Amino acid sequence: MNLRIQPQIQSLSTHFPLPPFPPKPKFLHAKPTPPFKLCCSLSTASVPQTTANHKPFPAEVSRTVMELSSIGTLSTLALDGWPLGVGVRFAVDAEGTPVLRLPRPSLDNRSTLHVQLEQCGLRTPQCTIQGSLHKPADATILRRFDSVWKKRFGEEADVDNLYIVDVQRVLQMEDLNEDGLWVTSSDYKNANPDPLRDFAEEFVNEINTNNGEDVHRFCNVYVDLDFQVTEAKMIWVDRLGFDLRIYSPQKGVFDVRIPFPREVTDEKGAKSSFNGMSQLAWEVEKNFQAPDFEKVKQLKKIAHSGVL
Repeated sequence: MNLRIQPQIQSLSTHFPLPPFPPKPKFLHAKPTPPFKLCCSLSTASVPQTTANHKPFPAEVSRTVMELSSIGTLSTLALDGWPLGVGVRFAVDAEGTPVLRLPRPSLDNRSTLHVQLEQCGLRTPQCTIQGSLHKPADATILRRFDSVWKKRFGEEADVDNLYIVDVQRVLQMEDLNEDGLWVTSSDYKNANPDPLRDFAEEFVNEINTNNGEDVHRFCNVYVDLDFQVTEAKMIWVDRLGFDLRIYSPQKGVFDVRIPFPREVTDEKGAKSSFNGMSQLAWEVEKNFQAPDFEKVKQLKKIAHSGVL
C-alpha cells in the first residue's frame, strides 16, 4: 500500500494562478485537515516528562511498557544473600500489577521486575518495578489474577504457583544508559497506558517504509536546524505526538519531539493528524503556504554516532 497524501490544489490561495505540479500518492484515504498552529517542544532527560511539553507522563510510559511486554527480569535475594535475576513471563491487571507464575519464589519477598520495550530498533524505554513478591490469600483475588494470566497467554495458570508484585514505586527510563525518573505507586496505578499502543509499532514501520520523504520534510519544516539532515526515522508515536531520530554527518545523531496539533485517542486520529501535518509541510516547502507555527529549537543529542 502506498501511503501518502494527495495535495488539494483548491485549498490554496485563488488570488494567483498556480503552476502545475505532479500529484503525490495518498498516505490515507482521508481529506487533508486545514492548516493548524503547531506548538513544538522537545524532551530532555533531566526534565520530567509531562503533557506541558507534549510528552506523556512517566507513569503513562511505564504502564504502556508493561502492557506491551510479557517478558522481564525478576530479581530477588537468594539464600546466600546475593541478588539473583531470572527471566520470567508476566501479565498485568487493570492497575498494572504484575502477575507471575513461579515454581519456587525467594524466601525474601523484596523484589524488582525490570522490563524493556524496543522501539524501532533505535530506542529502548524501560521501567523497573520495586515491590514485594507475594501470593494472594483470597481465593476470589487469585481467580481474578488467573483470568488475567489466561487473557494474556491463552492458558490456565496454576493458582498454587501464581504470585504478584505489589508495586511500591517504579523507575522509568527513556532509553539505555539514561537517568531515570521515580514514579509513585499511586501515580503508576492511576495512569492509563497510551491508547495508541496496540498499533504504534505498525504505524511507525509503515511511516518509515512508505513515508520517508515526509519524515525528512518534517525535519526541514518543523525543526529549526542549522545543519543538513541526511537520514531521519520515526521512533514511536503516542497520543500527544511522535519522536524522530535524525542524523547529520557533521553534527551526529539527535532525537526530536514533534507534537500533534491536538491530542489523539485512536488510530484514525493519529493517521489523520499525520496526514494533515504532511500536507501542511508540503505546502510550506513549495511556498504555497506561509509557516504559522513555532519550530522546534532544541535537540536531544544521542551519545552514539553513525548512520541510523
